[in-house]
Order: sequence, then structure tokens, then C-alpha cells
Amino acid sequence: MTDAPDHPPVATTAVLADLQDRFLASVGEVDAGARVPWCGRWRVRDLVVHLGRIHHWAAGQARRRQETPLGRGPFVLDAFYATQAAELRETLDELDPDAPAWTLDDSGVVRFWHRRQVHETLVHLWDLRTAGGLPLDVPPALWADTVDEVVTVMHPRQVALGRVAAPPSPVRLVAQDAGRAWATAAAPGAPGEPAATVHGPAERLALLLWGRTTPDDPALGVTGDRAALDAALTGRITP
Repeated sequence: MTDAPDHPPVATTAVLADLQDRFLASVGEVDAGARVPWCGRWRVRDLVVHLGRIHHWAAGQARRRQETPLGRGPFVLDAFYATQAAELRETLDELDPDAPAWTLDDSGVVRFWHRRQVHETLVHLWDLRTAGGLPLDVPPALWADTVDEVVTVMHPRQVALGRVAAPPSPVRLVAQDAGRAWATAAAPGAPGEPAATVHGPAERLALLLWGRTTPDDPALGVTGDRAALDAALTGRITP
């Protein structure tokens, strides 16, 4: 759940287009062979192809069509990504946001993919630029929405699919630079009060949930039961 009052949507198709453009520009700035250590054995080339494939797949989900296989490659990275990014943008621009779509939640409408692909692109843009030692400037409100998506959509879905166990206690997340706070889901019968609280910038909270940093990140502060926090972060809480 979220403690925050109503917030206007920040994950729009215009934001998606901007993030995609920044990702494409960054492809030419980072060595394709550079490691992306928080993504297992991936190199930058794997990251770029992955995001291109996800855009292509999401476009098919929005249209309720099985996507056409893209082949194994190798690909010319910038051209490959540009083509898939354009396909996704054109698809989302063409479709009514409230039209039926295949989605990962119960909404069943195209609008789901606006938000989902914004945050997929944002996290992987951070991956790409950080792998190349480059900075990334993104408003805290957008990172806060990344946190919100994990807490309200992605983590509950992973629990429902049996991919990760519901933690024994909720954990509170406080984004100090965005004025927002959340409590993660917990197992049935869990105490209502969070066992631990993590506070810090929205970016670092989002990266914590996506496995890009740890509770020991100097930008984060932890109070309460550290074991409960570790339990809440165990397993793949995002796909």
C-alpha cells in the first residue's frame, strides 16, 4: 500500500520517448563489451538487445498479438534499439489508452504499458549509463513512481505467481525528496506495523527494490529490524 495521497501520473508516453532517446544516445557513448555487474553476466550489448526485445514484446501485448520473433542476432545495436523503440512509441500513440490489452495486472488496458515501459526503460537507462560511468539526471517524482510500481504491481504479482514468498512483516519506504511513503505487502496474518523503515532519495529506493543497490547504500538510512528488511528484499521481487 502507499501512504501518499493521489498523485498525477508522471509515466507518460512523452516521458517514455525522452527516456528512449536518452538510451539510444547512450548506446553510442558506452563500450558494448562493458560489464553490467548487477545484471549477472550481461555486457552492455546484452542489455541493449534485452530492452529492444522487451519494447517489441510490449508492443505486441498492447495490440493483443503475439510478437514476431526478432531472431538471435548479432544486431547493429543502435539500429536495432531504434527500430524497436519506434515500434513501441508508434503503437502506444496509435492505441486508445483505455483500449483492451494484454497486461501484467488486472487493468487489461493499453495505459498499463505506458507506465510499465517507462520504468523498464528508466531502470535500464540507469544500468547503461552507470556501466559507462556516466551520470543520469531524472526527477525524484519519476523514481518515486518506479517505487510505487514495484510496491503496488510488480511485487504483489511475483508473490501471486509463487515466484517469491510474501515477507513475514511489511517494510516502510520513505522517499524524502519526493514526499512519498509506502508499506510493502506481507504474508497473511503479518503484523500491521512495519518492522523496518528505509528512508532516502527516491532513486536509491527504486534501485534497492530493483536489486541495483543494497540497504548498506550510504544514501539510505535503515531503522528497525534489519532481518525483516532483508527478508522483504529476498528473491526476485521484480521480474
